[in-house]
Amino acid sequence: MNVKVRVVAICLALSALAGLVLLVVRPSVNPAHVRPLPLIALAWIAFLTAAWLLRKVPVRTAVVLILLGGIGMQIAAVSAPPRLSDDLYRYIWDGRVQAAGIDPYAYVPAAAQLAGLRDEFLWHRGHDYCVSPAEARTHLAADLAPGCTVINRPTVPTIYPPVAEAYFLGVHYLPAASKSTTPIQAATALVAVLITVLLLFGLGRLGRDVRMAALWSWCPTVALEAGNNAHVDVVAVGITAAALMVLASARGRTRPTVLGGVLLGLAIATKVTPVLTVPAVLRRRWMTVAIAAGSAFLLVYTPHVLSVGGKVIGFLPGYLQQEGYTSGTRFGIIGLVVTGKLAMAMAVLILAAVAFAVLQFSDPDRPWQGALMMTGAALAVTTPHYEWYALLLAMLVALDGRPEWLAFAAGAYYAAEPNLGRYTIPNRLHDAVAYGLPIVVVAVGWLVREFVRRRDVEPVPVPAAPAAPAAPAAPAAPAAPAVTVVAATSPFAAPITVTTPVAVTTPVAVTTPVAVTTPVAVTTPAAVAAPPWELAAADELRV
Repeated sequence: MNVKVRVVAICLALSALAGLVLLVVRPSVNPAHVRPLPLIALAWIAFLTAAWLLRKVPVRTAVVLILLGGIGMQIAAVSAPPRLSDDLYRYIWDGRVQAAGIDPYAYVPAAAQLAGLRDEFLWHRGHDYCVSPAEARTHLAADLAPGCTVINRPTVPTIYPPVAEAYFLGVHYLPAASKSTTPIQAATALVAVLITVLLLFGLGRLGRDVRMAALWSWCPTVALEAGNNAHVDVVAVGITAAALMVLASARGRTRPTVLGGVLLGLAIATKVTPVLTVPAVLRRRWMTVAIAAGSAFLLVYTPHVLSVGGKVIGFLPGYLQQEGYTSGTRFGIIGLVVTGKLAMAMAVLILAAVAFAVLQFSDPDRPWQGALMMTGAALAVTTPHYEWYALLLAMLVALDGRPEWLAFAAGAYYAAEPNLGRYTIPNRLHDAVAYGLPIVVVAVGWLVREFVRRRDVEPVPVPAAPAAPAAPAAPAAPAAPAVTVVAATSPFAAPITVTTPVAVTTPVAVTTPVAVTTPVAVTTPAAVAAPPWELAAADELRV
């Protein structure tokens, strides 16, 4: 398939992907009333097809496609109010509260002290979440004001860390940000596009294939959870990506290491999930990274601690309890074997073992590899029902180049919507299926890569030069010259070291005019890129 045909096919696949995103977020243009899950599944197929075709497109053309395709996905997602989540209404409310000079951790949304900030956009009779007069009288200590709102859990404090709250305040000052969801959706979509630009630039600086940025830019999870649902996780992912790139290129230098640590601390202070990348960045100058990250984290929390004290913890403990993590009933895969406190202990042990392995064996020059393993393990163990938790994983896949790990992001949508009519499986199994199948996909990917690696490391026989006639004794032949063998590379490839015997013909000087050809075997490591897209094909060695 030539380049022009590939480009046309990619454009068609991306058009189909944008159309499917539009059908998901705008049910009014879905005359067949197809449920979101089948549409999202088709979107994943279109996305993987486009990414597959991109691997042999020239880099400059690929960069244009990645940027335009990513922008198109976000425009389609922003074109409608949030479809699969209502978290952004809390974001808008928290921004409004801060703009009024009130600490966001001080009161719950339904508090009587904040009744003056209510308006028809967020508070209106008939909305989904209501505080009845009877409930307000029952909880006199909470000082609640009756009313209905679009803000979920209006009687609990915010769960979002300080950097996220600063983002909500900044978005509040956008035009019409208090009366519409579009401004915050557009802002988060812009952050997603900026992450694409950051990946393109960073991958180029790190000497990696910039086409891997498509695994973030075109991912259905990114389109739906950034442009449509406007999850603040996207902001945390962007800061984490910058931190990992800085730390990967620091190579022990103090200033870049400190900067990377500060960025990582700010990412964790935006959403807790980037803490999963910490074990992968502590192999080199761990003390500097830890102090820088901890200092940044504490610095942004200090004003709120001084203002409201222990309330800065917010709803986090309640969330863990509500989701069943503290009781050990929320672990979908582990729950098939054990439940309760024993399940919680097993989850902690598994994650601790993975973190220890990442800390011991990860490559400090490629921290995203260990971070990807840690994040995938966390998703497999905790089996969340919230698909936006996989946004961090999608960014790490773009840096690492192993697309099979995106199975966790796809499986998260089934965990969130397991109802398939007559094909619905028992409730206790659907989390295990949603995150168990991605484990199988990743394991198969590893086995295939290992098979290709072992096949490529087999010695390649090279015919030796014919033996020369016997010659008088001669001085020892000089050391064989270094021979560089370069393997043909391909997109989205990971490096593999191969030992290849190469025959070198070396002239040997003698005292009599006799030409001697001495075959010398030189074993030279060749850097071979094994493409996950063409695992069955052998790379051609060029000497």
